[in-house]
Amino acid sequence: MTSTTAAHPSDDRLARTDLTIIATLIVATFVVILNETVMSVALPVLQRDLGADPTRGQWLTTIFMLTMAVVIPLTGFLIQRFGTRTMYLAAMTLFAAGTALAVVAPGFSVLLGARVIQALGTAIMLPLLMTTVMTLVPETRRGVMMGNISVVIAVAPALGPTLSGFILDHWHWRWIFGVVLPIALIALVVGAIFVRPVGDRTSEPVDYASLPMAVFGFGGLVYGLVAIGEAAKGEASMPVWIPFLVGGAGLAFFVLRQLHLQRTDRALLDLRVFASPAFTLAIVLMVAAMATMMGTFIVVPYFAQEVLQLSPSATGLLMLPGGLLMGLAAPLIGRIYDARGARILVIPGTLLIASGVWLLTLVTSGASAWLLVGGQTVLCLGLAATFTPLMTLSLSSLTPRLYSHGSAVLGTLQQVAGAAGTALFITIMTVVSTADQDAGVAGPDAITNGVRTVFYCAGALALVVVALGLLVRTPKESDAAVPDDERPAREKVDALD
Repeated sequence: MTSTTAAHPSDDRLARTDLTIIATLIVATFVVILNETVMSVALPVLQRDLGADPTRGQWLTTIFMLTMAVVIPLTGFLIQRFGTRTMYLAAMTLFAAGTALAVVAPGFSVLLGARVIQALGTAIMLPLLMTTVMTLVPETRRGVMMGNISVVIAVAPALGPTLSGFILDHWHWRWIFGVVLPIALIALVVGAIFVRPVGDRTSEPVDYASLPMAVFGFGGLVYGLVAIGEAAKGEASMPVWIPFLVGGAGLAFFVLRQLHLQRTDRALLDLRVFASPAFTLAIVLMVAAMATMMGTFIVVPYFAQEVLQLSPSATGLLMLPGGLLMGLAAPLIGRIYDARGARILVIPGTLLIASGVWLLTLVTSGASAWLLVGGQTVLCLGLAATFTPLMTLSLSSLTPRLYSHGSAVLGTLQQVAGAAGTALFITIMTVVSTADQDAGVAGPDAITNGVRTVFYCAGALALVVVALGLLVRTPKESDAAVPDDERPAREKVDALD
């Protein structure tokens, strides 16, 4: 095992080379994460151009997140096996290739395949960024740096609809990918010049038996949620219980396999990260918040276009205030975390999340667009106040050798939650609106009833987030100087004390 980690200056300032590496990773990650939600505004357009109804069209977003959820468990191992530079080049090459294919995709199936290739690259970038930050950045500055990462995780998906809305009103939908392609290529070249290996390397072989377990486990559960909506429209290709059974079995075997392998430090995804109560609580909160965010981000644009009859550009602008607010607030929130800890941010943040979602339950077929803007903005502010402290708290509770695995677990469950939230919310909307239309309710009113039901479900989930937020505690002491082998992760941060 070899290490190429840069040493920190004595005053906790980052070396110029370290800052360059982190800045390159942040920019590249922003570009790739942006693509998670660019398809949300395009669903009505693709419905007309490619015959993709909402249940089918939402797969362009769901398959992106689902692919990430399947691949991210590999990243903790891959980063340690092949190193930062190699994984960066692989990630950006895959993303650029998928983007190029999307530009020329002749139909829905090829476009769906292009999204999978894009997601393969995206899946590597986020854990790579977080692992690098935890390795290079001193503990006293992690809050600020994680605030910058929050811009990537939360603001990029919020700005995706704004970008795609503008493009759809002025050009063909293919330009959604055509605009991103040169940026991705530039990021690939810049990274090839500036990104250097960071952290420790391992020579352990990959456990190939874990791969199909992860695919069937995470994929089966999310597909089961989508299948409910397909069954409601009479389009199900199999009984709904089958994907849930396959997913549950695959996930159970995957967990058992990792528990066995981690005894000899060969786990694809080391589950010892959950020995830390702080990590576990933060992950549960992030999962619930991510499901709420992604489900809302895809339902609001669809409602704005199909019911309020707004143009793609106007719909994208609905999402812009919240995204900009998150971007402005994230660095400040990071500084507050460094000075005051997590609790002072997480409790008001979760209350804002719940307030924003419940405000959206007031929508009607004649609702003002300002109601959507208000609810979305309040929700985004709450997410900004929640994501940064939870990410920092979770990873700071681990020993350095578990950073890459902690980042992989965090990224995996975030994407599973986002994919599940998207699939679940679209399914609820489809089931309710289809039943209402069968009962003779007019199309816009039926869709409105489906959307309102979605927001009630999201509101209930947000109340769970509030309850969990009350349990968050700030770590009592720094463990930065404690060697990895002196005590287990569970003793490092007592988040529930």
